[in-house]
Amino acid sequence: MSNIERGSTNVYADLGLDNAEEMLVKAQLATKIGDIIKRRKLTQVQAAELLGITQPKLSGLLRGQFRGISESKMLECLTRLGRDIEIVVKSAPRSRTEGHVKVVFA
Repeated sequence: MSNIERGSTNVYADLGLDNAEEMLVKAQLATKIGDIIKRRKLTQVQAAELLGITQPKLSGLLRGQFRGISESKMLECLTRLGRDIEIVVKSAPRSRTEGHVKVVFA
């Protein structure tokens, strides 16, 4: 019988990646971009043109290959898809010495 280990809420951290938090944020943004494209019934060619990126780059992003795309560019893609972006900076709880980044979709 194999041991089952409960993971955290960040698969990238569970895999031991150095930039786990950044990768999780990008994955969440990419998922939202893909959801909006699908809901609007856009082809990848139409969506890429709207987003100002190439179709191959969009295809990679939608398949989780987003290392070459900045968070800033992904936020720009969301605004081009008609979404408002709000960035809130607040103090971390005293229980943590460092802050973290969290994506919340309203």
